[in-house]
Amino acid sequence: MYYCYLETPIGDLLLAGDEEGLSLVGFPEGAMRHEPEPEWIFNEKPFAAAREQLTAYFAGELKAFDLDLKPTGTEFQLQVLDELQKIPYGTTCSYSDIANRIGRPKAVRAVGAANGRNPIPIIIPCHRVIGASGDLTGFGGGLPTKEALLRLELEHSQFPHGE
Repeated sequence: MYYCYLETPIGDLLLAGDEEGLSLVGFPEGAMRHEPEPEWIFNEKPFAAAREQLTAYFAGELKAFDLDLKPTGTEFQLQVLDELQKIPYGTTCSYSDIANRIGRPKAVRAVGAANGRNPIPIIIPCHRVIGASGDLTGFGGGLPTKEALLRLELEHSQFPHGE
């Protein structure tokens, strides 16, 4: 596994994966903070596209990612992650919306757990999922990070800067 870091407005993100795709984005703090494993090899080259697209995203210039991803998880978790990628830039939905979309309306808590285990946040936009009441709920990078990502998207979806 290769890894590198990307400096962003929310802190240094850890990117990890291999030639087949990106498998991890780690936050600088919070529950989804990660450190490279001892056997991982520092190499920025496999992450050129991810670094470029994330930089454009944080500049408000990219609204949809086009990257090879290798998320891990159970079949259910991967189904949730696939559905998360369909949430449009600058919008939010609830955990129950996701549960309904995957045909499992009673699996709201399981959807929340799968959302919380998302190994590739930002690119798989788990930050766009909020509580049914409209409140921000737990986030692996911390609630201030979730709020910053939603604010960034709201600002750039209201005032588009080229797509």
